Amino acid sequence: MDGAAGPGEDPTQEALQALSRRLRVQEEEMELVKAALAEALRLLRLQVPAAPLLGSSTPAPQRDSSAAPPGLPPTYSPSLVSRGTQTETEVEMEPSPRLPGLSNGPSAPQGGSEEPGGPQSEGGGSSGTSSPGTPGILRPVQIPQCADTPRRNSSSSSNPSERPRQKLSRKAASSANLLLRSGSTESRGGKDPLSSPGGPGSRRSNYNLEGISVKMFLRGRPITMYFPSGIRSLEELPSGPPPETLNLDWVYGYRGRDSRSNLFVLRSGEVVYFIACVVVLYWPGGGPGGPGGGSQRHYRGHTDCVRCLAVHPDGVRVASGQTAGVDKDGKPLQPVVHVWDSETLLKLQEIGLGAFERGVGALAFSFADQGAFLCVVDDSNEHMLSVWDCSRGTKLAEIKSTNDSVLAVGFSPRDSSCIVTSGKSHVHFWNWSGGTGVSGNGTLTRKQGVFGKYKKPKFIPCFVFLPDGDILTGDSEGNILTWGRSLSDSKPPGRGGAKETYGIVAQAHAHEGSIFALCLLRDGTVLSGGGRDRRLVQWGPGLVALQEAEIPEDFGAVRAIAEGPGSELLVGTTKNALLRGDLAQGFSPVIQGHTDELWGLCTHPSQNRFLTCGHDRQLCLWDGEAHALAWSIDLKETGLCADFHPSGAVVAVGLNTGRWLVLDTETREIVSDITDGNEQLSVVRYSPDGMYLAIGSHDNMIYIYSVSSDGAKSSRFGRCVGHSSFITHLDWSKDGNFIMSNSGDYEILYWDVAGGCKLLRNRYESRDREWATYTCVLGFHVYGVWPDGSDGTDINSLCRSHNERVVAVADDFCKVHLFQYPCARAKSPSRVYGGHGSHVTSVRFTHDDSHLVSLGGKDASIFQWRVQGAGGAGPAPATPSRTPSLSPASSLDV
Repeated sequence: MDGAAGPGEDPTQEALQALSRRLRVQEEEMELVKAALAEALRLLRLQVPAAPLLGSSTPAPQRDSSAAPPGLPPTYSPSLVSRGTQTETEVEMEPSPRLPGLSNGPSAPQGGSEEPGGPQSEGGGSSGTSSPGTPGILRPVQIPQCADTPRRNSSSSSNPSERPRQKLSRKAASSANLLLRSGSTESRGGKDPLSSPGGPGSRRSNYNLEGISVKMFLRGRPITMYFPSGIRSLEELPSGPPPETLNLDWVYGYRGRDSRSNLFVLRSGEVVYFIACVVVLYWPGGGPGGPGGGSQRHYRGHTDCVRCLAVHPDGVRVASGQTAGVDKDGKPLQPVVHVWDSETLLKLQEIGLGAFERGVGALAFSFADQGAFLCVVDDSNEHMLSVWDCSRGTKLAEIKSTNDSVLAVGFSPRDSSCIVTSGKSHVHFWNWSGGTGVSGNGTLTRKQGVFGKYKKPKFIPCFVFLPDGDILTGDSEGNILTWGRSLSDSKPPGRGGAKETYGIVAQAHAHEGSIFALCLLRDGTVLSGGGRDRRLVQWGPGLVALQEAEIPEDFGAVRAIAEGPGSELLVGTTKNALLRGDLAQGFSPVIQGHTDELWGLCTHPSQNRFLTCGHDRQLCLWDGEAHALAWSIDLKETGLCADFHPSGAVVAVGLNTGRWLVLDTETREIVSDITDGNEQLSVVRYSPDGMYLAIGSHDNMIYIYSVSSDGAKSSRFGRCVGHSSFITHLDWSKDGNFIMSNSGDYEILYWDVAGGCKLLRNRYESRDREWATYTCVLGFHVYGVWPDGSDGTDINSLCRSHNERVVAVADDFCKVHLFQYPCARAKSPSRVYGGHGSHVTSVRFTHDDSHLVSLGGKDASIFQWRVQGAGGAGPAPATPSRTPSLSPASSLDV
């Protein structure tokens, strides 16, 4: 207050200033109350006749079909005067065919500023009285009273000090009427229509009425989502898991990049290998060197990534060892070995639960006694070597092997008491004695291989036993060393007898660079696979080279070799490909995959095809019918997102440098190359009619481009500016005019693209808008997918099916979820499917909803799931496998 004011004027001036401040606060709150009261009146009319509410027998005019679904009551425009508390509200209702502030269409242009950062998003509309809670918690219901309310400031007051207050009250009423004509609830301060922090000293609580909105909290930040007008209560929404289920149809990829002991052929002729948490049993299609195809079955009993395999001498039983991990609560998962039947896919024995550290690095069955024993080396610092009884699951012996990496282990086929391990700078020969069938009573003694005059290699990745008892080792120098038994120590074999010692008797330089694999063939010859030179060489007696072949550079180095029927060979490579063929005719791929973390995924609009990209800089188009790679190109940069044009003729790909490309899907030629900013792009999405392309960037902006009819040409149309963090997801409306977007700080914003890329400041108006796709992870229709205690990063991707019956979710805990749609009830139950060994980065339904595709992150795996049930494409076709597979490892997350 000015210091020149007289003493007699102080009380009046102070009162006027206080009332002026309160009026400003009330003006800001008035439009917030308007939306709440309008919805409250609509709810009241469900139980109270219209005449008493209106004070007239005149029937209320009905809203047009665009304003409310059939069967719902009209909305009335309240004129109100706030007295500073919730109970001091005067309501005058007049029928209105369409309430401007609650319009379902785009908001009218505002006279106020459209600058970014002014309005708050749904994720940013916080209240001063809000407190964090579990996702989906509903705020308390407060229904304003429509009966006569006593007025504190009566118009008959004779106190002179009350007159300024009366004038301000009338001014507040006038301002309220003006607010009713405003087309946007965000034009004054960006307030949330459901809550108001209030001004200094305000006692107003949150206006948050049942039937208007629901709030969830992520990292303590409130996110407000509005009910569509057709939903009166959350109880109307479906509950329970969906009737649809997922069956794992095909797994693309093979883990050859960083693992060994990962490729074998079973007695049935099936090829067994692993990727992520799944052991794949693949029945090849076509002849040697021919095309891929075939069929797959899957063992899915593991809870974390599989690291090694061993096949029993009977060719039926399989042992697979997994790494340690953590569950979604951060609790450690212990490594373990599963022994299972490859015909029935049933687990026969679980070995070593709690006995291993970090993971299982190598496995081997014994041969001399029909596979009665299993040798295991774990990944602890001491690389513990243990021997187990396969039938009982009991440990017979254990010893610390070495602090260096152990890469391979094996029993001598002539004598189960002889065990060999190799790895970093060592070959160890172990003698196992005593303790037959008695837990823990056996002993293991070690004799280290001596290289003598031969150069000691840095690594010995592989070895193989010859029929005469000698051992061949392949090392990082490209040499094959022959280790022979010492004659002076030769005695009849038998566990507990004299020790057999080995020494180097011959050396042959076989490859340039490391030797990654050795394989003994049925005819007694040996195959070696090179790393740097990518050669396969067949060796006869005396290490005489017989013939060789070179693996194409695109597939990488040789990782593993397995012998198929006849002269057929299976070769696993370091670029996660599985090749089939022979040395004479060459090799062709039957299984291919990515080699690094995956993020980009999109499905073809009319074919069962999908496209993937990731950190390996490869852009791959997959044929979901043939289960094969259609083509791939090198992007030279990391690809993070992609989307097909509705015609399917071109595809847009977003890169980590701000560049985005448009490629012709037939010729694979780049028809457009544009850069927007220098931040990575997280989402690209064509409008349903193909006229626009939206590019979501980490520079917080969405770039909009006009697209030609064939999709080949693009021109900048505008930018959507207003997010306060990087863009994570976006979707187009069915009419192609609007966009819904999410950002890294949990904002939900809506944009009028056709109207000039304007931010729709009244988010309430977008509650009934229909979306062509639903991939945004935040929104009323999907907020029930969020788990309790989520930190906002637990869900990486989400996709609604085209028939709008189910929604698939990819989470950070290696799981794929299937929910009913809409999923707008807290703690909604789901069907949960495992198999990925890393965070699941993306999920998408195919064009006809017959399949779902999911991407593993760092495990570089691609899973193709068949959707079965009410919303799927019908029952799965008959599988060519001879034995039934296990039902999918799904459970209800109730």
